[in-house]
Amino acid sequence: MKLDEYQQLAMKTAIFPKNESFSYTTLGLVGEAGEIANKVKKFIRDGYDQEELHQKKEEVADELGDVLWYVAAVAEVMGTNLEAVAKNNLWKLAERQRKGTLRGSGDKR
Repeated sequence: MKLDEYQQLAMKTAIFPKNESFSYTTLGLVGEAGEIANKVKKFIRDGYDQEELHQKKEEVADELGDVLWYVAAVAEVMGTNLEAVAKNNLWKLAERQRKGTLRGSGDKR
């Protein structure tokens, strides 16, 4: 499946207030990412065996799907598409690699 196709299909299930669409979708994205972080935190706290690891990976993968949905929704609200976002990100990272600035911090490196 292409990223833009996913975005179009995902938006058929979108239910959120249009007057707060950017805030709503951004908060949803952060919330879902937080759910992944919380699961990983509990893995660290509680430990796990190999059998549990498979289940834990499935749980995180499920949450990743929710993150992807919200990424698509934020892109939609911003008037862009996932393929453009993905291409731009890869270009940015390739430029940082070319300049030797993959490590470090800051947006403009």
